[in-house]
Order: sequence, then structure tokens, then C-alpha cells
Amino acid sequence: MRTLGPISDPGFVQPAYTRFDRFWLQFIKDERDLPFIYLTLRIVAVLMPMAVLLYMPFLTGWAWGVVAVLYFYLNNLVFKGPFGLMLHCTSHRPLFKPEYKNAYYFWTWVMAPLFGNTPETYYSHHLGMHHAENNVAPDESTTMPYQRDSVRSFLAYFLDFFFFGVLELLAYLRRKNRMKLLYRALLGELSFYALCIGLSFVNFPATVVVFILPFFMFRLITMLGNWTQHAFVCPTEPLNPYKNSITCINVKYNHKCWNDGYHISHHYRPGLHWTEHPAFFLKTVDKYAQNKAIVFDRLDFLGVFYNLMRKRYDVLASHVVNINGAFSSQEEIEALLRHRTQRIKDEPTIVMQPAAAVS
Repeated sequence: MRTLGPISDPGFVQPAYTRFDRFWLQFIKDERDLPFIYLTLRIVAVLMPMAVLLYMPFLTGWAWGVVAVLYFYLNNLVFKGPFGLMLHCTSHRPLFKPEYKNAYYFWTWVMAPLFGNTPETYYSHHLGMHHAENNVAPDESTTMPYQRDSVRSFLAYFLDFFFFGVLELLAYLRRKNRMKLLYRALLGELSFYALCIGLSFVNFPATVVVFILPFFMFRLITMLGNWTQHAFVCPTEPLNPYKNSITCINVKYNHKCWNDGYHISHHYRPGLHWTEHPAFFLKTVDKYAQNKAIVFDRLDFLGVFYNLMRKRYDVLASHVVNINGAFSSQEEIEALLRHRTQRIKDEPTIVMQPAAAVS
């Protein structure tokens, strides 16, 4: 276990804006989101031309293969994480001023499909269901019924989502009478499938590289992330964000993906700006101690998942921050981690209020 030290995760530092910066600032609501504009411009300048190039008939043989490999690398290992978490941040806090809000459709309908993100389904799933239910039933992506340190359970979780997740989402939205979100998700999903089918007749190999493989990768990464973020759930207080989520601090991932490691505070305050999470964590650190919250230092979600699947609770516990001496020993942390990964078969008898109401 570790002691709480300085936080190296990014916050907001007032920059000296250039004329180019000020041009873009006139369109967005919050100056702290200017990095999103520059990420978008890099994707438009680098990735989108490569996607078009792969469909060009003059690009063949080994040259096509080189571009395809480079595209796959840039899409899935360089841009996918930052873009996906940028979409996450702007789903909770709109990027553009009201008079420019239609610019959002460029992201969801033009850029998102390149990363395998079907238009509108992410927003409908994440805000329409996951945050509304806070990882408990009837959230169809809940991790609670699964043994969360089991490879077999994770594969069952992923395959259920991959083949039936959209149908389960649509059924949920219909039960909750959230018909606008239902229609948006259905339109986006069917449009993506139609696009892939149509482009397959134009150039099937390019469609596999540009759309189909990123689609598979996106859904795998999304479910791996949700599984890890909600791997350690207290069976008696599953709605308590301090006991159903984790936080990862002092990791490169937070610099690349907009402080996404702060998942506890995200469920506690979904609208909190991404630059505010480190300071909010330090401000509310006593609550983490009171709830024996799981905070990992220098271990990101991928590292947590890897060690969880290997059942290396000793490694996991060695990265847990012992805030205010909440734990008496590393053995106590290991026992707590094991306890919170157990399959939760029945509805809990003791339930806290939703995250926003937790005091």
C-alpha cells in the first residue's frame, strides 16, 4: 500500500493564447476545452486523409498494406483513447456555444464512425442508462452479476454486450420511455451498419481496416474500461460511488485521456470539468478514507485489469493509497479487494442513495 503524495495529473494552467487559439475560443463554451479542438484538427489532418486514401484505386499492393498498418496503429493506439474520452467529456459538458451546437454532429456522425463508435449510441448508453442507473440493475452493462476477477466472466460480459448490447439498450430506453434517445441510438446504429455494407461493395479490405476493426476494438476497450472501473463493488452499498468505482492517480493515462482515471469523482459529480478532478479529489479526500475507497497510485485501468485477471491481489494492494490510515495493513486491502470482486447474485438489501445525493 502507498501513502498519498503529490498529484501529477493535469489541471488547468492559464496559457498565453495565440491568435489561432483566440479564433477557436470564440466557438467553445469553456477555454479549458481548447485541447479538444487541437485533437480534432490533428485527427482531421492525419487520420481522415489516410482513411480516404485506403479507398483510392491507385493505392495497391505493399503500399496499401503500409498505409493500412499505419492507419490501424494511429487509430487504435494513438487517437482512439483521447477521442473517445473527449467524446465522453463533451457528452457531459457540451463543447460548443449554443449558436454553434450543430458542430457536435461532425464529431458524432463523421469522426466517431472512424473509431468504431456508432453515431449517437454512446451518448444514449452512457448518459441515458449507465449514469442513470449507476452500474446497478437495470443498467444492462452492470458488472455486478459477474465474478470480476475471472477471464471467463469478462468474456461472457463482453460477448453479451457485443452481440446483444444495443438490443438491450433499446429495450431499456423503451421501458423508461426515453424515446428520443431510443430513436437516436437506433438511427445511429443502423446508419453505421448501412455505411459498412455499402462501402464493402466499394472496397471491402478498406472497410475492414477503416470501420470494422475499429468497431470491434472500440467495443472491446469500452467494456474493458467499464469492467475495470466497476470491478470493486461493495455488495451492500452498490450505489455509493466511493464503493462501486475506482480512481487511478499519477498515471500517464490521465494526461492522454483527460483525467479519466478519476472515476469515483466522475460518478459523484458527472458534470465536473475534467481539469478539476485532481483538486476535487484532494478537497474531498476524507470521504475516500471514510468509505475505504479504492484509489490506485501509478497503476492505470489497463494495469488494474491485467493484474485482476491474474488474480494478483498482492500487486493491486501494493498500489492502493492508504488515505488517512483507513487500512491497517496490506492484507486488509487484499481482503477488501477480493470481497468487492465477488459476484453479486441477489439485489442488495441495503442501498444508498444515487451518487449525486451521497453526502
